[in-house]
Parts: sequence; structure tokens; C-alpha cells
Amino acid sequence: MTHILNFVDAINRGVANVLRWFVVAMVLVQFAIVIGRYVFGVNSIWVQESVLYLHAGLFMLAAGYTLLIDKHVRVDIFYAKVQPEIRRRIDIFGHLFLLFPSMLALLWWSWPSVRNSWKILEGPMSVGGIEAVFLLKSLIPAFCSLLLLQSFASLLRLFTHKDEA
Repeated sequence: MTHILNFVDAINRGVANVLRWFVVAMVLVQFAIVIGRYVFGVNSIWVQESVLYLHAGLFMLAAGYTLLIDKHVRVDIFYAKVQPEIRRRIDIFGHLFLLFPSMLALLWWSWPSVRNSWKILEGPMSVGGIEAVFLLKSLIPAFCSLLLLQSFASLLRLFTHKDEA
């Protein structure tokens, strides 16, 4: 069981290691856009959309890693002030009744759009843009899958390591 949990963690850590370079690329491309536009008077919709693609990839694909390192958004009304066992129960509830259903619903409702986008190899959002909206839409099931995998691993840890909560 530990091997499976470590494997899921390794997937999200590996994805995060790749995504770190998305941040660097975003900054460099955005800098180039500003210099190109204001210094040289040159503009490219394709280059502008590349920042959008990098940004979407970064935030959609890093969600599993964010959950892994426990830096996700938490509505902390009383969570920090309660005992570890109650925190553990809140986490279990969150995984089972909030995260799992929402990710499964998102997968279910977005899949036809993603599938159709791949069928027609959906083109750019704007004239002159990146001809790969199908890749952008593919981030939705990837986001759901990475987050569900990490949630499953976290949930298993919550059930097997009760004393470490």
C-alpha cells in the first residue's frame, strides 16, 4: 500500500517539477510581449495566448501537488483550533463528500466537450492564435485525475495513519 501512495505522490511531484519551468516560461514570454509591444511595436496573438496556455497548465496541473503539500485553500473557521482527530474527520469529510463528488461531476460534464474538441482538433480561440484549444480543454480531465489520485492517496493515509493526524 505504501508503494502505491508513494507512486501517486511521485506523479504529482514530477508534474510539479515540470510546471516550475512553466512559471519561468510565463515570465519570459510576458516580458518579451511587453518589450515587443512597447519598444518595437510588434504584437503576436499566438505569443499572447501562449501565456494563457502556460498559466492554465500551471494552475490546473499543480492542484494535485498543492493538495499533496497541504497548501490548498481551506476554509479555516475552526479547523486550526480543534484537536487532530477532529481535523482528520473534517479532512475525510472534505475528500469524500466535497472533493470526490465535485471532481467526478466535473469529469462527467466536461468529457463530451473535451472529446468533441479532440475529434475536430479544435483550433484557435482567436484569429492568429494557437491552434490547439483541444490541448487546453484536455487540462480539465488531467486536473480532475491528478487531484482525484492525490485525494485518494491522502484519504488512504487518513484512514491508515490515525495517530499522525
